[in-house]
Amino acid sequence: MAATNEIRRITPAGPLRGELRVPGDKSISHRALICNALATGEARVSNLLDSADCRSTIACLEQWGASFEQADGDLIVRSPGQHAFHPASRILDCGNSGTSIRLLAGVAAGLPFASTFDGDQYLRRRPMARILEPLASMGARVSGAEAGTRAPFTVDGSNGLNSGFQGELAVASAQVKSCIILAALRAGQPSWIVEPGPTRDHTERMLTAMGAEIAVNGAEVTIRPGADLKPRDVEVPGDISAAAFWIIAAAIVPGSELCLPNVGINPRRTGVIDVLRNMGAKIDFTNPRDVSGEPVADILVQASTLRGTVIDGDLIVRALDELPALAVAASAAEGVTEIRDAAELRVKESDRIASTTALLTHMGTDLEAGARVEERPDGMRIVGGQLRGAPVQSFGDHRLAMAAAVAALAADGQTEIHGAESVGISYPEFWQHLNRISNGAAA
Repeated sequence: MAATNEIRRITPAGPLRGELRVPGDKSISHRALICNALATGEARVSNLLDSADCRSTIACLEQWGASFEQADGDLIVRSPGQHAFHPASRILDCGNSGTSIRLLAGVAAGLPFASTFDGDQYLRRRPMARILEPLASMGARVSGAEAGTRAPFTVDGSNGLNSGFQGELAVASAQVKSCIILAALRAGQPSWIVEPGPTRDHTERMLTAMGAEIAVNGAEVTIRPGADLKPRDVEVPGDISAAAFWIIAAAIVPGSELCLPNVGINPRRTGVIDVLRNMGAKIDFTNPRDVSGEPVADILVQASTLRGTVIDGDLIVRALDELPALAVAASAAEGVTEIRDAAELRVKESDRIASTTALLTHMGTDLEAGARVEERPDGMRIVGGQLRGAPVQSFGDHRLAMAAAVAALAADGQTEIHGAESVGISYPEFWQHLNRISNGAAA
């Protein structure tokens, strides 16, 4: 995404109230596109997230031979099947999307030709050895920048994947796990993956529903290759990661009461809810149901008096994407919050430990009784207090821009967010939605 340095100014405008439908889940949207492209035939995907990241996935799959068509607000996926994919005519540009580049690399390992992947300046900084080394161990030929640790990189499956993957992942990452699973579908032997922590399981759920032979036993995932995948219609639930910003905003802005209907509540994604409830937030699930194999509910949240907590261990894995917003909640809470075991935040779209620390420092430490944050190698120590409006940077990171907006709603005075355009990576309607529930707080 081009760095246009869009500036948004936010002035607190009182309680957040009403009902807001958040966009489709980004993780499930990517997987609905990729998994259906591997099958032969046609599938309809409804409530797909229309964002820069998902458009990157579509553009890459089109180069291999899949096609996509808008129809009555849904997206139709048509594909000749993975076995009929052809080489891309140019480099597969994944933009800012770590999900695109890592999952599609797994697909590429099972194709009988070479595929080269690249992305923007932020994606080029993110670690890729964590996927390229497992793919090489399975038989793919891989090469990349900085001795195969960064994009651009090439994955060549011409020699076939003679071996399955057998072992424990080096990091608890759904992207790494999904990359290996997608490659394992075309391997010559079964694969066996052990997770060091409970990452999101959307890939396993969707591929199993399409006919893949995947067995999950606790932290172990076993994949038998060779299944004939069948296309499957998918209704994408609302994104819990997008909903988290509004849940936290409603919890910390006095007098707020908000309903977020049709949000995915997969237990491997609801760490943010568990943390907030530990802090004293009033959050209820109503109308629980199952949609396209995923648990869904309406989420009701009311303003609450939050208290500090400790976020570590498996909670970090289950709430990793939401930690910048949770740090904002901690800055508005009473007492001290410790975030530990979160070194993985340093290799996201930005170094989210450093960038979140900078955000909260600008909005807290110069004010008497203000929130204070101390950066640590694997997290932060946050002392709650009053936030104040200030000029802040998004660092090109969509989640930092949205976390800054949440902080601004609870701050004293106006906040100026630079790089506000980055929200388009995952949530293009974010600023419109903010104004809808906050009486026009952003300009």
